[in-house]
Amino acid sequence: MEDRISGVGLGTSKYLISNHHENQGSQSPQSLLCARSLSLATIYLKLLHPPINFTILPQAAATTWPSPQPRARKMTTSVVLETSMGSLTVELYTTHAPKTCENFVGLARRGYYNATIFHRIIPNFMVQGGDPTGSGRGGTSVYGDKFDDEIHPALKHTGAGILSMANSGPNTNGSQFFITLAPTPWLDGKHTIFGRVKSGLGVVKRMGLVKTGPEDRPVEEVRIVKARVLEGEEES
Repeated sequence: MEDRISGVGLGTSKYLISNHHENQGSQSPQSLLCARSLSLATIYLKLLHPPINFTILPQAAATTWPSPQPRARKMTTSVVLETSMGSLTVELYTTHAPKTCENFVGLARRGYYNATIFHRIIPNFMVQGGDPTGSGRGGTSVYGDKFDDEIHPALKHTGAGILSMANSGPNTNGSQFFITLAPTPWLDGKHTIFGRVKSGLGVVKRMGLVKTGPEDRPVEEVRIVKARVLEGEEES
């Protein structure tokens, strides 16, 4: 935003005094007296009101104020999964896996995970979901298709409640994810860890006890009713 102080240019003011011309014919004493009085009055006015000169001021330099910088949006760090077996809250590791977290939050905001099922559950291993087709072969990312891994050496599958991306090989992340039910160190370096269960771990453990059939598919559906992104003060 700029404030501009404009200088106003002022010219020179002059008084225009008409010359008094004497008549060419003979003049009476009264005429001479009037002419003399007029001359004296003119001299008096010139002395009383000398010409006034105005200086033209230079244009004031424009003051430029710094433009306000857009406020950086804080990346969301928590998402609530309201499931058919209860609610759980996951904390996202936005520093270690920013792109993966952005994908998860973006899909949750779009309602992509709403009404989807946990299509694969293996006791003492993990529960897997995030596929809108429910087949285990579907799902895309917010980036259009697949995106690269964000493997961080400081993050390990050390126990129950680790939130990690499911994939079909290196750099094939889409929308599917899993939550561990126990330590799974053989997955380290192969799957992107991007969060953990912050609250509701008991809900996840109950999921791990449901009866399953072929391909580890639950006999009775375990469903994500709604994925809700926590904003601002809700996260505290």
